[in-house]
Amino acid sequence: MRERLDDIEQRYEELTRELASPEVSSDPARLRELGKQHSELHDVVTVYRAYKSAVEAAEDARTLAREEREPEMVEFLRSEQDQAERQAAEFEKQLEVLLLPKDPNDERDVVLEIRAGTGGQEAALFAADLLEMYRRYGERMGWTTEALSSSPSDLGGFKEVVLEVNGKGAYSRLKHESGVHRVQRIPVTESGGRIHTSTATVAVLPEADEVEVDIAPDDLIIDVFRSSGPGGQSVNTTDSAVRVTHRPSGIVISVQEERSQRQNKEKALRYLRARLLKLAQEEQQRSEAAARRAQVGSGERSEKIRTYNFPQNRVTDHRVGLSIHNLEGVLDGGLDEFVSALMEQERQEQLAAAG
Repeated sequence: MRERLDDIEQRYEELTRELASPEVSSDPARLRELGKQHSELHDVVTVYRAYKSAVEAAEDARTLAREEREPEMVEFLRSEQDQAERQAAEFEKQLEVLLLPKDPNDERDVVLEIRAGTGGQEAALFAADLLEMYRRYGERMGWTTEALSSSPSDLGGFKEVVLEVNGKGAYSRLKHESGVHRVQRIPVTESGGRIHTSTATVAVLPEADEVEVDIAPDDLIIDVFRSSGPGGQSVNTTDSAVRVTHRPSGIVISVQEERSQRQNKEKALRYLRARLLKLAQEEQQRSEAAARRAQVGSGERSEKIRTYNFPQNRVTDHRVGLSIHNLEGVLDGGLDEFVSALMEQERQEQLAAAG
């Protein structure tokens, strides 16, 4: 590991010098690329240098203790050595985690698909609750969110809604949300006061850059139509809604969130790129079985990952066995405890696989 870390530190120093050169500072694309590489290595190098400093401090204290004749000073130096060795061991654990292979999507923005599952209107209302939960979590994280597409239900919920989330590390913190979310509560449509169980599915897609997914214009069929609301009533007097059909994949995207046809088309294409990137990555994962097995929280939609129980004021994530008795707080965007537990589980499984 030391040899690998020495190579990383050397590369970090090279990047630092390159970033300071006039040639790079006058080339925005090169500056951006090198800056990204430099940032990716920064945490590893910082912890590695702290580790080396702690190892050196422990060795210095050990040497001085061997040469010291005064018992009190020997005891003090032994204590300094023990403390430095504990610090070095802690830094070494941090380095093991930092050197784990990173999900290449972790720093990407996200396209979040939320669909009502079993439960009719109640499932659609729960989908709206999940949408608001992710919006509020995004606010807490300093991210920006924007609806790309939605299909409202009659009672104010959503049969389907697609949310774009932009911000640092969005995919790394949201990727484990993929799966089936279950709600247990008395629906507004239930007059007998019985508790019903409904579901909604969440899919988390890494957003693609334009240069990553090349969409040929000839592969697209673009139709325009008038926006409609719940029940199909017209909510716009112009043909501003856009339907984009991608011939090769058969994917169809309809967007009517904006009053501008151009804006709706841009949103549809962003959503389409994310869907196509996901398809390409899934195909690659199928051909790389070992890499697929190493993934955590792949988000198979048949898996019930979390239950929101209103009578018990409880939210339980079944993958990590964590329950939080503050349902209102969770739905208000308080997802950090779940997110941290799932990210830690991912790290532990990677460490176990690497060991």
